[in-house]
Parts: sequence; C-alpha cells; structure tokens
Amino acid sequence: MNQDSFSFEDFKGTVRLFPLPNLVLFPHVAQPLHIFEPRYRLMMADALEDDRLLAMALLKPGWEKIYHKKPPIHPVICLGRILQEERLEDGRYNLMLQGLCRARIQQELNLPKPYRVAQVELFPDPPCDFDTEPLLRQQLATQVVPFFSAHPPAMEQLQRLLKSALPLGALCDIFSFALPFEIEVKQQLLEQFDIEKRVRLLLRSLEGCTPPVIKEVPRRRFPPEFSDN
Repeated sequence: MNQDSFSFEDFKGTVRLFPLPNLVLFPHVAQPLHIFEPRYRLMMADALEDDRLLAMALLKPGWEKIYHKKPPIHPVICLGRILQEERLEDGRYNLMLQGLCRARIQQELNLPKPYRVAQVELFPDPPCDFDTEPLLRQQLATQVVPFFSAHPPAMEQLQRLLKSALPLGALCDIFSFALPFEIEVKQQLLEQFDIEKRVRLLLRSLEGCTPPVIKEVPRRRFPPEFSDN
C-alpha cells in the first residue's frame, strides 16, 4: 500500500486511534492536523513506517478528567490515510489526513504502545439503488446552496461538486463535514451507514440552521468627507 492508493482488501483490521473532542472526520474529505503530544508523535512515526493509516475518533463528554488515560470514545470512527506530512525540528508533525471509510470499533487492543489501537470493521458505502436518490440529490442541492452563497470560492466549488458524478453518499459526507453543525450532529451523521437515512438526517438538521447573511460592501461617497482630526 502506498499513499496514493488504498485497497480495502489490504486492510489489516487494526488501526491506530487519534481521539479528539472537537473534530469528526468524514470519508472523501481531507483535514489538516498538528501532532504535538509525545504519544501521538510516536503514533505518527509508526504509521509512516507502516500503512500510513490513522482513525479519527470523537471523545465522549467528560473526557477532560482522564484525557491522558483512555477516555470513552464513540465506537463509530473514520479511517483515514496520511496524504502529506511534515516533521518539524522538535519532533512535532503537520499532516493532511484523507478520510477513507466509516468503521466501527470491535475491541481495543492491549499493546505496549502509549497510544490506542483497535480492531475495527469497515463500512464502505454501497451503491445507491433506491428510487428516491434523484429527489434526495435535488433536495440536498437546494437546501445546502444558501449556506455557501456568501462565499463565492466555496460556492463555485459546491456547484462543481453538484454537477459531478460524485455518489450521493460522498456528497452527503462532504456537506456534513463543511456545514456548521454541532459536533454531536456530525457524529450522528457519521454513524448513519444507510445513505438514504444519512441524507434525510442532514436535511432535517439543516432545518434548525440559518444560512450566513451576505454582507453588502458600503459604497464610498465621492468626494469623501473630511476627517474631524
């Protein structure tokens, strides 16, 4: 396995866990990360020497008191592959992690490592074969567009995605990552393996969100008024 390809058949069944309290990674998106804790520096070094795989996991509430031990995490995680990395002089890392696939933790393994490792089951999206896919795709486009209309570059990228042949599940994952949902809602979207139910959950979640307001740039008077100073 190299960093440009990934085969589910090559996956060994175990993955290094990187738990965070404020990030849910989704398949089909890339997330920049900064690694500074000693245990995760070792995790990063081991991943680079092996399969370049890490899995992002969301910490459950109450993690603060036992963060340096093994605080509870949500069992549905996202397997990711390290696309790019930069090792800094002091041993820290900057990296770009590409989300690959949903996974469910079957059990954590007791290994002589300072970081956590788990045996997992992967859940790649199946092909869409339900009659409501065209309608859901249209509803998704209609309700998501207002949230990007205030940002022309993002809007341009959104339009390209909507016109592409990207599967519905992948579109939903990209929007789930980009939209301003609470972290708990993002975790719920990650935990939904059924594509149709996932899209419907995203659409329901959007009902409680307000799109950003497009700010008009005030027109300057000419000639300008003199300053009071």
